[in-house]
Amino acid sequence: MGIEHVAMYVKDLEEAKRFFEKYFGAQSNELYHNKTTDFKSYFLTFDRGSRLEIMTKPGMEDPEKSLARTGLIHIAFQTGSKEKVDALTKQLKEDGYEVVSGPRTTGDGYYESCVVALEGNQIEITV
Repeated sequence: MGIEHVAMYVKDLEEAKRFFEKYFGAQSNELYHNKTTDFKSYFLTFDRGSRLEIMTKPGMEDPEKSLARTGLIHIAFQTGSKEKVDALTKQLKEDGYEVVSGPRTTGDGYYESCVVALEGNQIEITV
């Protein structure tokens, strides 16, 4: 078994697509648009084959996202090296995103940073 993909609703679909393409090298499929419901989505594929579906539709709720909540809390991306974690974290910070931890080695041995980006969602960057 394996996870086929993870999906997330976003307010600004095109901005979310651009974010994942720019910072994480995502490759997007063509826009899917259900004209009856106005649901729209892209599947984003990353270098190692993992996929993220980003979706939007009218009338979605958008409550404040606490970093300490139940449910899915972050998406983690592997970069391949500590230097790449450092560089990407620095780039995201310079581009105005909030770094909430790291880069650092965690108690369980991960070298990572966490950034709040993309509509208040947490992104983890690791080796």
